[in-house]
Amino acid sequence: MSAAMSATLAVTDDVSVASVIRKIAWRLMPLIMVCYLFAFFDRINISFAKFQLQSDLGFSNTAYGLGASLFVIGYVLFEVPSNLILYRVGARRWIARIMISWGLATAAMVFITQEWQFYALRFLIGAMEAGFAPGILYYLTLWFPASYRGRITSLLFVASAFSGIVGAPLSGLILGHLNGVAGLAGWQWLFLAGGLPCLALGALVLGRFDDRLQDARWLTDAEKALVGSQITKANRDIGDHSLLGAIRTPGFLTIGLIYFLIQIGSYGLNFWGPDLIRTASGAGAGTVGLLAALPYVCGAISMVLVGRISDASGQRPKFVAGLTLLAGLGFFAAGLFDSRILPLMLALCGLGAGIVASIPTFWTLPPKLVTGVGAAGGIALINTLGQFGGIVSPVMVGWVKDLTGSTTPALYVIGGLCILCALLAQFGLPTQLRRSDRAN
Repeated sequence: MSAAMSATLAVTDDVSVASVIRKIAWRLMPLIMVCYLFAFFDRINISFAKFQLQSDLGFSNTAYGLGASLFVIGYVLFEVPSNLILYRVGARRWIARIMISWGLATAAMVFITQEWQFYALRFLIGAMEAGFAPGILYYLTLWFPASYRGRITSLLFVASAFSGIVGAPLSGLILGHLNGVAGLAGWQWLFLAGGLPCLALGALVLGRFDDRLQDARWLTDAEKALVGSQITKANRDIGDHSLLGAIRTPGFLTIGLIYFLIQIGSYGLNFWGPDLIRTASGAGAGTVGLLAALPYVCGAISMVLVGRISDASGQRPKFVAGLTLLAGLGFFAAGLFDSRILPLMLALCGLGAGIVASIPTFWTLPPKLVTGVGAAGGIALINTLGQFGGIVSPVMVGWVKDLTGSTTPALYVIGGLCILCALLAQFGLPTQLRRSDRAN
């Protein structure tokens, strides 16, 4: 076969793969993105409910921080078992179960009147949602080759940014305009808005998802074989690991530590961004909601751009390092300008562009180490290690604010941890993770 003919066939094959990937993406990603939007909204709605909830129920900043963290404790305790069950029973049924059960638990927040009820339900919501994010991330590895995962994971996490973009002003409107309607406080309406739609989404997942590429009746046999060969080729040098084998893989625990540090930064923005904006501006709930959306707008733009650029280069760790460095500088700037709204917003926008976009870029790394049950359990374990950052961050910032009256010292600590994360991503990863996965 001539070189020219080989090149022509290679181009044709590449175009064919791209067309099938688009077909798969249009089938799966819109519903996945909407589900993920509600998952992220379920995490940030507590930050917008904070002001009214504390006023109505008399909770301290420490109590609020503890309740926020109990969500994460429930989440991490059941994360790995949930994903191992997903691997056995299939994503379609298990993700639908997750959506429906956490929707019911979130809606039940309308009934809390005491601190112990707040703690119990936050723990339950975390337990019911456990396994959703790593389950989706594992599910995507079954459908998309490595060279497309930067763009695909960016699409997934655009939903989280969009949740902030839409959820922030929507939360402000609900809190401001539905407070007292039908005898319910604004914060109660907020939890209903986050929980009840998840019941319908769970039903849609049951009807729309297929467990594996081979089960997709909406793809031809040729399309399945073409994409399946690309996935198999990328996984050939990785091998199938058990969960214990995944843990022993060089670099596995390092990327778990990196994600832990990323999540400290992410929860710092999610839970305390609105509080910083309210303190600096003195504005009402609606204005705070609009301003709080801006860092997520910057994050959405950043993650889409970085997703495409990182797919083109295949050098994932460098992008994780650069984005977390940007986030660290943003935290330092937010601490310096915590009482001046304009420079504070610029700092939060830079912070959002860095920390929000670092998450989908990070999630292109684990599939380069593990596949099969090792990937299902390993991705869940990495996410679990990361979610401990969600325990540390809210409690630390709440405790520091109660003690000192200011969030600034805690912001400096988080900024320093983000810079440490950048150094680990740049210099602390093994060759297998630093190897380019750019499409040929």
